[in-house]
Amino acid sequence: MIEIVIATQNLDKFREITYILKGPGVKFSNLATLNMPPEIGNTLEENAIMKAEYGFKMTNRISIADDSGLEVESLNRLPGVYSARFAGIGATYKTNRDKLLLLLAGQPTENRGAKFRCVVAVTGIQNEPTKIFDAELNGYITEEDKGELGFGYDPIFFVPELGKTLAEIPSETKNQISHRAIAFLKVKHYIKNYM
Repeated sequence: MIEIVIATQNLDKFREITYILKGPGVKFSNLATLNMPPEIGNTLEENAIMKAEYGFKMTNRISIADDSGLEVESLNRLPGVYSARFAGIGATYKTNRDKLLLLLAGQPTENRGAKFRCVVAVTGIQNEPTKIFDAELNGYITEEDKGELGFGYDPIFFVPELGKTLAEIPSETKNQISHRAIAFLKVKHYIKNYM
């Protein structure tokens, strides 16, 4: 049995990641009881590495962390690295969405193009440097929340290929096509080779 630390305190994210990574001989834990360092990196990559290396330092186990961001082209790729705190420190999923919708109010669809990016760092595998995996999902921002599933910006992120927002599709589908799913499937393949 191999124990892998998912270096996050976000239980929504932990559930989604472990759903993707689950397999025989693997057990997962998170850092819910520890004080995570603040995300002060200037890029998703910097934040993912910092969290993964912190998880390894605190547990001495293989540690995986991601940083994900929503990038809106017409807003110079904001909120980007600030996605989780776009509406300020202590922002909720709803207040972040509301701020974004306000900034895009009245904009036509062609100015609402966006992509989700996910960067994952894996550290603590014998003699291997920290590895980075990434993926993205393209779509656009709707004018209002649609759907009750998912979390974060999912209710306003429309995926044209599906004709729905990420919050309107079941987790089984989301966990096959999302930016996080694609990045973590790369991680799963990497870990499987290690095992």
